[in-house]
Amino acid sequence: MGDVAIVVVTYNSEDCITALLDSLADSGAAATVVVDNGSTDRTTSLVEGRPGVTLVRSTNVGYSGGINRGVREAPDADAYLILNPDLVAQPGLVTTLATGLSEPGVGVVVPLVLGSDGRRQDSLRREPSLLRALGLTWTGIPGLSEYVTGDGEYATPRDADWALGAAIMFSRACYEAVGGWDESYFLYSEETDFCLRARDAGWRTRLLPDAVVVHHEGGSGRSDATHVMQIVNRVRLYARRHSRPAGYAYLALNVLSELTWLARGQTQSRASVLGLLRPSTRPSELGCGQSLLPR
Repeated sequence: MGDVAIVVVTYNSEDCITALLDSLADSGAAATVVVDNGSTDRTTSLVEGRPGVTLVRSTNVGYSGGINRGVREAPDADAYLILNPDLVAQPGLVTTLATGLSEPGVGVVVPLVLGSDGRRQDSLRREPSLLRALGLTWTGIPGLSEYVTGDGEYATPRDADWALGAAIMFSRACYEAVGGWDESYFLYSEETDFCLRARDAGWRTRLLPDAVVVHHEGGSGRSDATHVMQIVNRVRLYARRHSRPAGYAYLALNVLSELTWLARGQTQSRASVLGLLRPSTRPSELGCGQSLLPR
């Protein structure tokens, strides 16, 4: 196994960061860097001074910005493991993932993700498409569902179009070929973009189910603004990779999808519909408030 540096991006993560760092104490990683994106709680005081952990204080530059900062601040390594603060690493995580990167063409590897209840989470995804934006995920048909579901799909190592970025390791060679994480997304869709651009450059994303993390979720909270970022960035990513007509069609499907969620009582969807249809209401961090189709 080559040298691995761990990067954790925190934001008001005092309720979970200690458990994660405790679980990494014997990880075998060459370095652990915590980039704090301007927390106002006790996160930095809980991290500062921990043996083997480097704290980097930052303004809130977003998740991708925090990852890129962590990679720059870490010692040169053969691979970088990105972890959300609301995770707990299981023994052997770093070694198993790093070994998987030695397979030909593999540039990104991800572990099996379990919830707090011990149940597996569907962390693998298929590439976004117009058909997969129709809201027919419940069918389980691959052409209609972005989610990869079913215990069998997670039982053995397998490739995926992309995977959730809560726990993701990439080789230094892959990172340099892709050019880092796109900071314009700020929050959400950045891992989709990274994995798809890695695939464009010839690198595979692979699940290694013998590596395991427990995801307790909620480390940085949810709000109307973050929900708008999630939905707008979903459209933005698709629009950047397809023609303008296809981008507008994808935007329309997402408006319809969010309206159905609003009708089912998800109040945050009101803000996301507004964000899709009125660019000026989008969070300023996204920098895409000028045109209807976010690019």
